[in-house]
Amino acid sequence: MDLLSFFNWLDTSWLADIAKAYGGVFAVVQMFHLLALSLLGGMVLVGDLRLLGVVMKDIPSETVIANTEKWFGVALVVITLSGVFMSAAVAMKLYYNEMFWAKMVAFATGVVFFYFVRKPLLDTDHSRINTWTLRLTALASITLWFTVAACGRWIGFS
Repeated sequence: MDLLSFFNWLDTSWLADIAKAYGGVFAVVQMFHLLALSLLGGMVLVGDLRLLGVVMKDIPSETVIANTEKWFGVALVVITLSGVFMSAAVAMKLYYNEMFWAKMVAFATGVVFFYFVRKPLLDTDHSRINTWTLRLTALASITLWFTVAACGRWIGFS
């Protein structure tokens, strides 16, 4: 199935019907989406700023990373589910929006980076990892997730 067919289906699905017909439901889902974005952004910043040695220097970075990873996963699930619901309301508009696709590429890259690069690297003892490797990992993470947020915000302007 190509993506246009999927977006056509999404635009006519029962999710789209609910999202279009019940503004209150859409607003509540959007609220959860924004709260989850805040949570995800906060976990990225807290974890990565700790790796950079900017915040919480008195707490071991392994502890900070372990705690932020849990909440990152929760936020990611809520963002994904609520994002699909909200996308259903304007599926065809999003299909033709370049910033939406930029956000989706950045989002997928961020998820892959988190679970296949950052997490495996940081599951080891941080004292055994080169300091510059930790810093570059943190900077890459912040850059990826900032790109997701910026592209997402720009969708409304394009």
